[in-house]
Parts: sequence; C-alpha cells; structure tokens
Amino acid sequence: MNAKQPTDLKCRTKEFALRIIRLHSALPKKVEAQVIGKQLLRSGTPVGAHYREAQRAKSTPDFISKIEDGLQELDETQYWLELLMESGLVPVSRLQLLWQEADELIAILVTVAKKAKA
Repeated sequence: MNAKQPTDLKCRTKEFALRIIRLHSALPKKVEAQVIGKQLLRSGTPVGAHYREAQRAKSTPDFISKIEDGLQELDETQYWLELLMESGLVPVSRLQLLWQEADELIAILVTVAKKAKA
C-alpha cells in the first residue's frame, strides 16, 4: 500500500458516507423509501469508520477483520441501492454514481484485504 492510499481512502469513505446521508435526506417521504433509506443509512455510513479502525488495528488479523467489516457494509449498501432502483422509488440515473463508488470501494478493500492476508 502506498503512503497516499490511507489518506485517499479515509477521505473517499467519508465522502461516500456524506453522499449516503444526502441521499437519505432527499428520499421520497413514502414509507417504503424511508424504511429502505434507514437501512441504507445504517450500512453506508460506517464504512469509513471501519476503515479508520483498521488503520489502528492491533494485529494483521484485526486489520483484516475491520476491512472485511467495511466490505460487508458496502455489500449491504449495494443491496439497498438495488431495492431503491428496482422498486422505482428513485430514478436509476440518480443512484448510478453512488453504486459505482460502492463498487470501486469494494474492489479497493478486497485488494487491501488480499494483500494483508498474503
């Protein structure tokens, strides 16, 4: 991992959480959208916290565990985004960039976890 990556991921995961918060605030007031939105908020905002915790891990297994916790949250976030898209509650075009960012963060964290395991 290069020296710049932790700072970049720290900022990137925080920005991801902020985007999730803004999306939640803008969701329709329909019950369905609010229920999914709360789940999205719960899964999408802790990714950065898991990454920060990993940076302070006490051991390699602890580091890997925290990174994998972040991966689980990202996967769940994508699930809730899928439901918002496929239900028609939010236009797909509005969620595409957020979906893409989740996908890219997953790829990065998978690589980080694999390197730590090696």
